[in-house]
Amino acid sequence: MSRKRASKTNKQDMCQMSVWQWAGVSRFSAVSLFIALTLVLATGLSVVATTHDNRFAFNELQELREHANRLEVEWGQLLIEQSTFGVEGRIEQKALEQLQMEVPDITSIVMVTHEQH
Repeated sequence: MSRKRASKTNKQDMCQMSVWQWAGVSRFSAVSLFIALTLVLATGLSVVATTHDNRFAFNELQELREHANRLEVEWGQLLIEQSTFGVEGRIEQKALEQLQMEVPDITSIVMVTHEQH
């Protein structure tokens, strides 16, 4: 009967045992270790998340730099085109001023064609 009573006492003790005691963290050192491991895990996860975010930000930065380079090239082409349009007016102005040339009348323009035989 003493065995039955002992097993009953053990069952009652188990029912009255807290979750912390059941997990074996009733001592301060065990709780400290648990907290330290949790902090290490959280820190590791935050490092991974930060690295992931930085890689995406770097990729976006590279794409924006490429886009800026394309816009710079297009801007240069537009400036060249604009200066080309300005040259035609300048040529006409120099022809009028320095060479005293003028645009002929429509009636005095002769169209020349080239016929192949």
